[in-house]
Amino acid sequence: MKEKSLVRRLFTILICAILTLAVSLLPGVSLRAEGGETLMIGVPKDRCPIFYSDASTNEITGIGVDLMRAAAEEAGYRAEFCIIEEANLKDALDNPEYDVILPFGSAIESTSGQSSIVSENLIQTPFTLVTTGNRNLPSFNNLKVGMLKSLSGAADTVHELYPGIEIKMYETMPECVKALRKGEVDALLHNSYVWSYVLQKPSYSDLKVQPSQMFSMDFRAGTTDTPEGKEIISRLDRGIVALSDTRKQAVILDHTSRKLYQYTISDYLYEYGALLLLIALLFIALVIIAIQRSYTVRKEQEEKMQEMIDHDPLTGVLSMSGFRKRVEILLHEHPDIPYLLAFVNIKNFKYINDSFGRDAGDDLLKFWAEKTMETLSEEEAMCRIGADRFAVLRRLGGDEKLINDDENVVESVRNYFIDRGKDNRVQICGGVYVLTSEDYKNADVDHMLDFARVTEKRVRETRSDGYEFYNPEQWERGKQIANVVNYLHTAMKSGDIRVWYQPQVDYETGKITGAEALCRWKHANLNWISPADFIPTLEEAGLIYDLDSFVWERVCQDLHRWNEAGIKRCVSVNVSRCDVNKERDIAEIFRKLVQTYKLTPDQLSIEITETAFAENAEMLFSATEKLREYGFKVEMDDFGSGYSSLHMLKEVSVDRIKLDLRFLTDAGDQKKGHIIIGYMVRMIHSLGMEIITEGVETAEQADFLLAEGSPEMQGYYFYRPMPVEEFDVLSENWKKTE
Repeated sequence: MKEKSLVRRLFTILICAILTLAVSLLPGVSLRAEGGETLMIGVPKDRCPIFYSDASTNEITGIGVDLMRAAAEEAGYRAEFCIIEEANLKDALDNPEYDVILPFGSAIESTSGQSSIVSENLIQTPFTLVTTGNRNLPSFNNLKVGMLKSLSGAADTVHELYPGIEIKMYETMPECVKALRKGEVDALLHNSYVWSYVLQKPSYSDLKVQPSQMFSMDFRAGTTDTPEGKEIISRLDRGIVALSDTRKQAVILDHTSRKLYQYTISDYLYEYGALLLLIALLFIALVIIAIQRSYTVRKEQEEKMQEMIDHDPLTGVLSMSGFRKRVEILLHEHPDIPYLLAFVNIKNFKYINDSFGRDAGDDLLKFWAEKTMETLSEEEAMCRIGADRFAVLRRLGGDEKLINDDENVVESVRNYFIDRGKDNRVQICGGVYVLTSEDYKNADVDHMLDFARVTEKRVRETRSDGYEFYNPEQWERGKQIANVVNYLHTAMKSGDIRVWYQPQVDYETGKITGAEALCRWKHANLNWISPADFIPTLEEAGLIYDLDSFVWERVCQDLHRWNEAGIKRCVSVNVSRCDVNKERDIAEIFRKLVQTYKLTPDQLSIEITETAFAENAEMLFSATEKLREYGFKVEMDDFGSGYSSLHMLKEVSVDRIKLDLRFLTDAGDQKKGHIIIGYMVRMIHSLGMEIITEGVETAEQADFLLAEGSPEMQGYYFYRPMPVEEFDVLSENWKKTE
């Protein structure tokens, strides 16, 4: 097009403009067209996987080619690519054969002094330093780096970013490596994608990427600043904007995952030449080793590339891809930790970039990431989703932790510019989703983030800033779990958790026959917590064994103290269904306890709920048999609470049944309840088991049970649970209190 006459070019531009306007006015019609105007695009050679020649088709391909072709098609062009024959982009700008040239970091002048214009950014390309070995490098502004002459345009951009840097240009990559090894330069600078290919060469095995010395550069198309050039760039910009991040990432992954590097004879000779010369008979074995080595090198490079993909190059935190993986791992490894997922966004971030410059916006994002990471533990994670949007997986710690985060992180970000002498307060909008038990079973991160996004959008549209919860009920539940779980061990040490005793009585003789050990918790913040609240919470968090072990130990200590005083008592202790598993020998634990405290096994009755036998029958049957072999009495607790199974009574071996008196207290026909209780008592006696009834609250109930042949009872009619100090001074005889 640049070779056409001025009149013809103006005519063409006018026709294109009219057609573009007409197409845009048609409903449902895109600028993208099959067989549109041809756009000749010049690209450099030998920058695999950005630009390279496909070995099977000899066509020019690569990340840059595929992205540019897609953008051109979206803009209504048919893209054709050719290799730039000139030494660098500045020379190529003066060649009218190219309509557009790739890649530009920013606008530059051609060799003849012509101005250029550049398109929107196709992708952010990471640039990395490579050194020999693990060298400690000075800052960028004090570096002496080597670059290819074909990267002169990028070198200008680097100079703009780091004015103090010294750049030496070389014709080829071997010349660059030679200069590095001779010490002419401190490091080599190139696109990280290209390094992932180049460093697969065996003779470059001494070269190391410096991941800490990384920065990103724009990847743009450019041409001369002429009316035709402006029209091309304007249309290309629309095509570039139409490309989604997902589509871009797919192109990058496509080329970076290909096995592009092919070993040459010189490569094999470099690694295995001595062996090949000395032992020709081992040629086949050496080939196998070479193939394995090639596989290892490629795998290492793939891992390096994956590491780059999993992290955000600007802030250093996880990318969305890496965040998904990390969250899934954390939820799998820590199912007992209550988590929340926050989606956070800066309101009017474009205004910040426009007002203070893109560098200031980038610095703000890096500051935000740094402040947040300072507060995170190894069980938490943060990612940058894109632009000014972040996601954080945080342990749920209650209102106090939320307030600390707001003061230490969010307020610091809000005041970022104010603290630097600029009158602008950053507005932050956040949505918080508290994870449910289902989220741990199926860790769908995108699904959880959608909930947080919905809440963040509501905040952004209705308020200046702040945050809201998607599921406030789950938040309150999560706070309670966190309060209970996080304070458990402190409460056991401080005495906030204590063992109380509820006496058991023989109603016929009036004697106290034993007691049940119960747990009471006076929380520092929540006051008295009901066992109905904290026991299920600890079971859910996998910490009930810690509490039960504490109770067993305290009971054995009290029994030992009473034995020393000449008072022999029997106490029933509870075993949760969660206490019995393949890794834990409950019978052996109790055997060691009675040995340690010089007790007899008959002083401990082990209560296991009826529901536990129903849920984990086989393992509990085995544990019960072993407990009875050691001389412990085993009780089936809560019998008759709604899960009774006559078949289970036939299979399980227990010494005593603890009957739930719900039949006489719940709504329903009381006469039928009395009949059922009577038959239960007779059936249990016929099976050769003892029986005790819990929940006795009235004299009528006690008289009825005695008449039916069940004199052992426990309940508020006799005694309420009491601290050990009260139980110590209790008479051996039950005295009715009015």
